[in-house]
Amino acid sequence: MTGPQRRSQLIGVGRGLFALRGLDGTTIEEIAAAAGVSKPVIYEHFGSKEGLYTQVVEFEFRILLGSINDALSEEAKPRVMVERAALALLSYIEDRAEGFRILMRDAPPAQPEGAFSTLLSHVTARVEYILADEFARRGFTSADGAMYAQMLVGMVAMTGQWWQDSRTPDKREVAAHLVNLAWNGLTGLQKDPELRSDD
Repeated sequence: MTGPQRRSQLIGVGRGLFALRGLDGTTIEEIAAAAGVSKPVIYEHFGSKEGLYTQVVEFEFRILLGSINDALSEEAKPRVMVERAALALLSYIEDRAEGFRILMRDAPPAQPEGAFSTLLSHVTARVEYILADEFARRGFTSADGAMYAQMLVGMVAMTGQWWQDSRTPDKREVAAHLVNLAWNGLTGLQKDPELRSDD
């Protein structure tokens, strides 16, 4: 294998083991055995088990943040943007369950505040910016908008954590219900919500 191929292989092996056992529950020996290499090969590429873990977290972080940024980058009405962001998170969970488990579990040594909380801060800032006009039109201050953006992103994130294990109902139905609650509130809930972005 070339150097980049070996790094990629080790990141994949590490992701699977870290998702299963966490950082502390995984040994460098297990990673080396699963990858079919000696321990010095891992040290050569990453310096330590923690170095490999940090690379796995950063790799998954970039994928998820990129997916959500893509969902929020196209022009659309605010409600559709919320739908797209919810679907982006649920799609990431569906496609990269191991990565999501890692992002939710342990903070890498270089990021003590936690990868997922850092990601949520980035997303919250984007959502706040996107919804600023909508909040202003309804008479909310920018401070109110910041608070509501936190609530909205937190609601989507917590639902994503729950859906990771249940996987039912289907992600589009979950996204429709999320947006139904976020957009209509408890008093305006629709019995059979649908995503507007399907139109």
